[in-house]
Amino acid sequence: MAKKNEVTKTSGNKTALGIGAIVIAAVIGFGIYYATRNASTPARISLPDLHTAGPLGDKMIGSANAPVTIVEYASITCPHCATFHIESYPTLKEKYIDTGKVRLIFREFPTQPAKVAISGFMLARCAGDRYFPFINALFEQQQQWRNDPYNGFLRIAKQAGMSQQTFEKCLEDTKMAGEIENVAKRAVEKFGVESTPTFFINGRKFEGSIPVADLPKLIDPLIK
Repeated sequence: MAKKNEVTKTSGNKTALGIGAIVIAAVIGFGIYYATRNASTPARISLPDLHTAGPLGDKMIGSANAPVTIVEYASITCPHCATFHIESYPTLKEKYIDTGKVRLIFREFPTQPAKVAISGFMLARCAGDRYFPFINALFEQQQQWRNDPYNGFLRIAKQAGMSQQTFEKCLEDTKMAGEIENVAKRAVEKFGVESTPTFFINGRKFEGSIPVADLPKLIDPLIK
């Protein structure tokens, strides 16, 4: 008999990523998915509220003094999010983040299949200072792991220097799963996030993948 929080391998095309944290995550994600369908954008979004991190803390890259702050809500299971990170993010990082013009705050917003999305986010957080490389690898290899998330995630985790023991222990962290869910719930309730990816550029909301050609149009006017 499997242990309560055991992480099991893939069987065929069905993924069993955990019987503890990830079963909880599946229920959580189901609620998030339907909650977003009735979400509405608040009349005004408070920048201090938007830039306030949750209990897990924000994952960000770029200077805290950058004139432009982009808050991105994304899911590793979202094809449009993968498109942005493969096609536009490299230019965003090279031209704007690395030059001190933009700070990017990346927030987890798991979408269906929720148990897979939350699993990937948990593993990225367990990767420590390799969070962004881990997230980027998940997006870049989305087509490869989507039918076999357990082994796909394990492969990426090992490339990040994570042992299988650490990998499995990470996926049993029910507290982390719940806190990731709370990030998404707050996004729905306070900021009207309805889909992924959703970006807030200095508080202005943009939905959908941003083409690389549009980055200068959206960012350059905000740089003094």
